[in-house]
Amino acid sequence: MNVLVIAAHPDDEVLGVGGTIKKLSRAGNNVKIVIMATGIKSRRSQKYSNSPKYEADNDTDKKMDKQISLLRDEAKRASKILGAKEIEFLDFPDNEMDSVSLLKVTKSIENQISSFKPDIVYTHTNFDVNIDHRVCYQATLVATRPHKGTKIKQVISYEVPSSTEWFFPSSFSPNIFVDISKEISSKKHALKAYKNEIRGFPHPRSVDALEHISKRWGTVSGFNHAEAFYLVRKLD
Repeated sequence: MNVLVIAAHPDDEVLGVGGTIKKLSRAGNNVKIVIMATGIKSRRSQKYSNSPKYEADNDTDKKMDKQISLLRDEAKRASKILGAKEIEFLDFPDNEMDSVSLLKVTKSIENQISSFKPDIVYTHTNFDVNIDHRVCYQATLVATRPHKGTKIKQVISYEVPSSTEWFFPSSFSPNIFVDISKEISSKKHALKAYKNEIRGFPHPRSVDALEHISKRWGTVSGFNHAEAFYLVRKLD
């Protein structure tokens, strides 16, 4: 089975689907990760931290380009830990995907579907404070619209800790829970590959937070550790 994971930024795939990617790959499925946006550019800072300024000088831009290259290396290491067969990087603007035509984003996902021919597509939830996550969701809905001979049988959305939980007053309401008790160690190991993205507890993008979040969903579903998803569409 071919499984396509659409992630807006490097580390979204680990935070939201890391355990499930590992579980699927262990079962012999072919998992491809597509990172849509560059990541970190919106911080307008050359030291991986946020700057309150919108404009960035040429020197900072050049240094951030080098950081993006290093970030992609980290993403490649994380994908190997999770067992994904392939990872591809697109170049949409970080946290400014709403400045790009939705048609262009949709076509880029359609191109991935045409070449990879997935049976299942994972994408972001629409209930998320990050605009890139919402654009990915909207574009995926269009790109996966059913037609005669559709190969895609399921479209599933996922949360991203440090973003989804901050979307008020609506909230992500999962209806699928995947037991990742055997995969939680790999998920944490994969997050550690993102040396410059990981944060200390109690930040949601921390190793300890992943442990707590997976246990929280485990209490909902009866597993020691779980990842939560929302089934957007299923075709039998």
